Amino acid sequence: MVNFSDGFFNKIEKKTRVDKKTILDLAKKLQENDLKNEGTLREVIKELSNMTGKTVSKEKEDKIVNAVINDNVPKDIDKMF
Repeated sequence: MVNFSDGFFNKIEKKTRVDKKTILDLAKKLQENDLKNEGTLREVIKELSNMTGKTVSKEKEDKIVNAVINDNVPKDIDKMF
């Protein structure tokens, strides 16, 4: 697993109000499951939506799933936040 700095987690927590432990627990779940599995991805998207209190439309969920399955996800995750 990639080793992220506390600064990275602080940025995420400030923006999403999701703490480091929750993020690490989710990362572990992702590592233990197949990220190319559509059902797993949709479950994770819903979980993230609930954690952050942000609604994800069906259209946006479909775009996220397609991006992950087709390897169209940015490699520099830190720039996403």
